[in-house]
Amino acid sequence: MKLQSTTFLNNTLIPDRCAFGIKDEEKHMALGSNKNPQLSWSKIPKNTLSLVLLCIDTDVPSSLDDFNKEGRTISKDLARVNFVHWVMVDIKPMNDSIEEGECSDGITPGGKQNPSGPEGSRQGINDYTQFMSADPEMEGNYFGYEGPCPPWNDELIHHYRFKLFACDFDQCPVEGAFTEEDVKTALEGHIIDEVELTGLYSLNPVLG
Repeated sequence: MKLQSTTFLNNTLIPDRCAFGIKDEEKHMALGSNKNPQLSWSKIPKNTLSLVLLCIDTDVPSSLDDFNKEGRTISKDLARVNFVHWVMVDIKPMNDSIEEGECSDGITPGGKQNPSGPEGSRQGINDYTQFMSADPEMEGNYFGYEGPCPPWNDELIHHYRFKLFACDFDQCPVEGAFTEEDVKTALEGHIIDEVELTGLYSLNPVLG
């Protein structure tokens, strides 16, 4: 299988327009346009019945003690955990691309409830759901894509891994506000092939 994007090349920077947070000289971070990147895939196995798409930041600090704090930095050597940015299931194999901004264009306080997507597809909640839960103005179920917004004082450039799975089921057995964990469980024993495309992003001006 092959997964590529006209928005960014593998292991290169994701553009600001596809980010939840962008650099700001005065406040360190401002809200971005939050467009989903363009993605296209090919060489799908002939026996594929549906596709699953995930996007995961694998470089989130395991401790938030220094998160976005003035005069502090988050060490690149700190242990890292995952943060889920996108979960989509039931993509039909004949749908071979997603256009930039097709599934997300802007930020919706409380989260997008019925995000657009390829015909027949369904989108689960991402980890902004938990991250925003303590903010009365932003809390809610965040369905679909939400772009990068790493800590602006992190010494590490974050890796955003877009993963596409070819599956042997027509419909992924998940319902409602399903999560990446729900999908991972459902995928066990049903993956025919998989492929990954990685984008990079940072809000730390020191890192460029």
